[in-house]
Amino acid sequence: MHGRRIGAYGGTFDPLHNAHLEIARAVVENFTLDELLLIPAHVPPHKQLRRVLDAYHRYTMAVLATLDEPRVKVSAMEIEAPDKPFTFETIERLRDVYGSQAVLFFVLGADSFEEMGSWREPARILANANLIVVTRPGYDAHSSHLSARLAASVVDLRGRPDRSDAEKRRRYEMKASHIFLTDYVNSAVSASEIRKRVRDGETIEHMVPPRVADYVEKYELYRR
Repeated sequence: MHGRRIGAYGGTFDPLHNAHLEIARAVVENFTLDELLLIPAHVPPHKQLRRVLDAYHRYTMAVLATLDEPRVKVSAMEIEAPDKPFTFETIERLRDVYGSQAVLFFVLGADSFEEMGSWREPARILANANLIVVTRPGYDAHSSHLSARLAASVVDLRGRPDRSDAEKRRRYEMKASHIFLTDYVNSAVSASEIRKRVRDGETIEHMVPPRVADYVEKYELYRR
């Protein structure tokens, strides 16, 4: 018998914006999650070439953005363990916390999915959790970069009128972990564009939750 259905959505969240929230809501609904954890990274290994905002600010903005989302929580687990920055480590810690009966899902964007072949221990990731790949409608995500073993686990849910049918996904989940390709959200909002707009003195009110916009203004974030 399965336990709780727990999702984990990792990212820099620099800052967390409306598209992140849309993705969180869609994943919670379509995968009938009991809880989705947003996990801001400490300093992600693949983004060390640019200056990332202090983890405290990124964590706080994520908390402010999700105050009205009862099934979405913010976790500081990666911020508190900067010596364990890799996805397989995070998922194994989640497995320890939620137990062997929990059904785990790790949410990632299409860009991260296409880099998966270079990740540390990708097989260990799939041994402990399903992956939910979030793509924009019409995005041509493919699995050619994956090993044959990982490619065999891909389930394409994009463009399906019955994509809210949780029972079909549950049948997949009963057999083994899978990589689910989805296209639930169509949004052009990006954190880099938000940071640029702040530097240029332009409004970001339509791109982030109001509490986040207020926080950015109060602490004069992203000004330079």
